[in-house]
Amino acid sequence: MNCLQGGGAERVVLTLGQGFYELGYEVHVLRFKPRVEYDLNPNLNYHLINFKKYKFIPKLERRDKFFSGVVDRYVSKKIGQPDIILSNLDRADNILSHSKMLNIIYVIHTTLSLSYKFKNLDDEQKKLAFSDIYSKNSCVCVSNGVKKDFLENFGDITPMAAIHNPIDRDCIRKLGDAFVPEYQNYIIHVGSFKEAKRHDVLLRAYAKTDQSLPLLLLGKGKLKNDIEQLVVELNLEKKVVFLGFHENPFPYIKHARFKVLTSDWEGFALVIAESQVLGTPVISTDCPSGPSELLPQNNLMPMRDIDAIAAKLSLAMKNPEQFHSEFNEALLPITIAKKYIEFASDCENVGEKA
Repeated sequence: MNCLQGGGAERVVLTLGQGFYELGYEVHVLRFKPRVEYDLNPNLNYHLINFKKYKFIPKLERRDKFFSGVVDRYVSKKIGQPDIILSNLDRADNILSHSKMLNIIYVIHTTLSLSYKFKNLDDEQKKLAFSDIYSKNSCVCVSNGVKKDFLENFGDITPMAAIHNPIDRDCIRKLGDAFVPEYQNYIIHVGSFKEAKRHDVLLRAYAKTDQSLPLLLLGKGKLKNDIEQLVVELNLEKKVVFLGFHENPFPYIKHARFKVLTSDWEGFALVIAESQVLGTPVISTDCPSGPSELLPQNNLMPMRDIDAIAAKLSLAMKNPEQFHSEFNEALLPITIAKKYIEFASDCENVGEKA
């Protein structure tokens, strides 16, 4: 993948790597930028191909066949022929669409039509570009909703499966005990300040409650200044706390009265399953995709419906435990890794490429 910055897909790579390790595999993580914001699992092997030294290559070519050749040669020389190659996010997907290596699987981490805004006929060229990339290797979608969206937009163009993201229960529990937050009796929202997360909807709904519990926002992102301004406009300065980004958010989740998610779209919604591991109740918008595959119907709210979200927040503030739900052990890393291996063995792209 591109790098190991503090995102959900990046954490999935490390967690899934642990699952393969537990099955006896030698796991290599190859990235294109040096940025790292997570503690690196010592059971995995790490590689960096820094493309900056190839600045003399014309830009379009640099993104395509040239870089794929660099990756192919590096893997062949330093690693050998892997049993499975997992490509994560569009930067890696773009490059590996030109690769001559075998056993490549694209991992689709998000609802593509929403993330890339396929809205009208003007987007047909964009869709064709995605279709060209994803038709070249098999795909794993991280939720049934992501798979449904893929099929609706691109059709049945490649072998495909829906496999949920892995959740390292033992690691999350350990990290959850790392410290006790200075705050008590609060609501937590964990997520980047970006359009999909709809912090604006959350704040407008929260403003309609009695605000009996403070709201803590954990994350960073380009829309943070806008959200800080909205807090001022809604006179919530004494009720909303900006925690910033934390490599380990789990103590904040563990000690919260409940977790809230008001997204317009997700891929899988890792933070829901992670909250379930820690025993923290969760309420979420019923967005595409992920929340409805992890939570009971009672825990879901309609997207962008500020009054309905405010009502659910009020109920949760009075009695959070009514929104408790159990963690599904089928999400453990070793179980998810087995599903990838089973899928890979069934794929048709393991033969020689033209």
